[in-house]
Amino acid sequence: MKHILKSAFLATALVPLASAAMAEKISIAIGHQSMCTDTYTAGIIIKELGLLEKYLPTDGKYADADYDVSWADYSSGGPITNQMMANKLNIGVMGDYPLIVNGAKFQETESLRSIYVAGTGYNLKGSGNAIVVPVDSDIYSIDQLKGKDVSTPVGSAAWGMLLKAMQDNGIPTGEYGLKNQSPAVGAANIAAGKIDAHSDFCPWSEIMEFRGTGRKIYDGSETGVPYLHGVVVREDFAKEYPEVIEAFLKAVIEAGDWIREDPMRAVTEMEGWTGVEKEVLYLYFSEGGHLTLEPTIKQAWVDALKFNHGVLVKEKAIPPLDFDAWITEDYIKAAYADMGLDYEADKAVVVDPAEANMGLPMEIWHARDGVSTYPTMPDFLTAVAAMNGTGAKLNATYVYDIETGLKLFGKTAFWVKAGDEYATFLRKGEAEAYAAANSGTVITFDEAIADFVTEG
Repeated sequence: MKHILKSAFLATALVPLASAAMAEKISIAIGHQSMCTDTYTAGIIIKELGLLEKYLPTDGKYADADYDVSWADYSSGGPITNQMMANKLNIGVMGDYPLIVNGAKFQETESLRSIYVAGTGYNLKGSGNAIVVPVDSDIYSIDQLKGKDVSTPVGSAAWGMLLKAMQDNGIPTGEYGLKNQSPAVGAANIAAGKIDAHSDFCPWSEIMEFRGTGRKIYDGSETGVPYLHGVVVREDFAKEYPEVIEAFLKAVIEAGDWIREDPMRAVTEMEGWTGVEKEVLYLYFSEGGHLTLEPTIKQAWVDALKFNHGVLVKEKAIPPLDFDAWITEDYIKAAYADMGLDYEADKAVVVDPAEANMGLPMEIWHARDGVSTYPTMPDFLTAVAAMNGTGAKLNATYVYDIETGLKLFGKTAFWVKAGDEYATFLRKGEAEAYAAANSGTVITFDEAIADFVTEG
């Protein structure tokens, strides 16, 4: 009898061990970019808030799954593609040009494939990439880059934008020196005056502007092509674990909601995670900011990616890409449906900053009191003058380019005074044209503030 009881006890005790032995370990390796703002909703936010773990499936074939989630941080999209092809990453988040390079490189192989499953965010006009020169440079337009050395992270969205911008302005690659430099190296060289110009993606140009080391001479909005980022996945992984991909995309959706709920909280926390100044992040993620966070795959994005592929074909820098085989909405549609959201409604909406930001107030970020808003330019300049008069520290000020609707730092905008009216511009040429057409004068921010200083 004792032997029978002992056998029964051992059998019962071994059941959990058997279940544990049968549990499948699912490794989920994600490549992201903590220094690229348009990737944050599919990268650093999900990582730091644990959003993927929140949505990972735990029923059905996943009932005994043992998840091993790992994150790898990269300075640009190209290395993520290399690691995905080596099967060291399952999921990658990157910009428009790296996305199409990813798809084309996978399709160039006999059996490996990646699929584009969702967006992360966009700027309709193309702002996000930019060409920057040292702040004291005498270069103010892209045509002045002939014969100059220009650096960029080759393979990045900024690299593609640079090639497109040079093509548009009739400057072939043989007429300027193209240097491959990472964002951090390029920014350091701009600060030290060791490179004539540097082309980079968000938020590096604004980091250089905020730190007072660089000045934009060309904004991606001048290309007229939308700037977007998105999520690519190894197809074999997605087919084996489709619910895992859907879980990841649910996390992307929630990450966007988290930013919109409280942009100030979001930029403050993201500063701690990334090292990017919160004032720079605010330029992207606040109301009127550069980025629209939304993961649907719009036809306009497909058209933009096809156009970008053509840019690289002209440079003989990319293999062919079958877009129909590469792009799928199945996973993001499933994520929307599970969350009770209307995919087609979001897909139909396209935000144009020139329209959406019309009439938005100017802003002052007071170091102690936070952000305050001002409906008119005189109100704004009066407040800046008054705060300066008290010796208050102002973290940043924000105005809008009247041509594109893009949010700008007050200190880096080109200002025009015409009579009693003030206007702000992203580009010097447009400021000069506006001044000439309105009997105005191009002035500095400090000169505009000085008009509102009161004695005593």
